[in-house]
Amino acid sequence: MKPLRYRTAVLVPALLLALVPALCAAPPAQARGCAARLVDGWVRLPPAQMPMMAGFGRIENRCPQPIVIVGVSSPAFGDSSLHETRIVDGVSRMRALPELRIAPDAAATLKPGGMHLMLMQPHAPLKPGSKVVVEFALKDGGVLRGELEARKP
Repeated sequence: MKPLRYRTAVLVPALLLALVPALCAAPPAQARGCAARLVDGWVRLPPAQMPMMAGFGRIENRCPQPIVIVGVSSPAFGDSSLHETRIVDGVSRMRALPELRIAPDAAATLKPGGMHLMLMQPHAPLKPGSKVVVEFALKDGGVLRGELEARKP
């Protein structure tokens, strides 16, 4: 059996050589800490007190990997969901979206007449300029937090 000093002198460099490719292949810290964001978020105030409102904005994914939104919630509303309006056979139809995939370096625009947030059962009346927190649940277990500003139509 070889002395301990000899085994250590051989094993440590061999271990370092084995780890170098793995360390070089790891994504940079910036990519690991990358997060999508909601920009220009706003919620349309209804002309009268109503139990339902719509939220809009742009979700930007400037990360090197796609994100998949699988749910949305807001502490300001009893129920929140992601919807899409489409014209089908000349009729405007709205349906819930079970998930929204945003490719790397791409964005999804939430706008009137298209994809939007349905914000139902507000816990308190909103005034112009009020801020509403929204949280998008991601398929990987993460959360994308954003803010909507209440605006008059």
